Amino acid sequence: MEVRVRVQRARLFTAAAAVFSRSGYADATAEAIAREAGMSKATFYEHFANKEECLLALFDAAGDELVRAMNAGVGTDEGPPASYEEVVVRGLRALLATVAAHPLEARTLVVEGIGAGPRAAQKRDAMLDAFAEWLYRDNTVHAPAFGAPAFASPDDAFTIVGGVVEVVSRQLRTQQPPDIRDLEPTLLRLVFGVIAQARTPGLPEA
Repeated sequence: MEVRVRVQRARLFTAAAAVFSRSGYADATAEAIAREAGMSKATFYEHFANKEECLLALFDAAGDELVRAMNAGVGTDEGPPASYEEVVVRGLRALLATVAAHPLEARTLVVEGIGAGPRAAQKRDAMLDAFAEWLYRDNTVHAPAFGAPAFASPDDAFTIVGGVVEVVSRQLRTQQPPDIRDLEPTLLRLVFGVIAQARTPGLPEA
């Protein structure tokens, strides 16, 4: 039963992302999501009270998956990272690979989710805050271990997260560049640029 429930929810999440991306959140319906998933509307309502609850649950599931992918990316089979730069590259690469594998889910969260009402906006903000906290903790752990610069404040981490989300959002809307993984060099410059500026002599620190 537990496995069946997980499989059904995963199918409904995939279907919801497809419907939200195709029709927009306002015009999406529970019936359309259920039909996309090949399920009855009654099955949809066994999992979610309405399309808003489905979207909010999708935020949670996607956030967990991205953190898991980034943690796994840093600890790949290639062995331990040799530098802090490699830590960042591995984490960012895992993030972009996950978005590339789930473009509709990503578009739903960073594009369609903006206009889905106050609860979705709060959930989106909470997800960005959680990623910024994760990035700040990751930097706190790994940067000193390699003698690398650290963020001046948690706001540095949020600045990076906000920049990454906006760049990813533009790619998901425009499909430019066609492969989202081609954003890696630009996003790496963003990350390392913030760190370098935070520790540049003469600049105020938080």
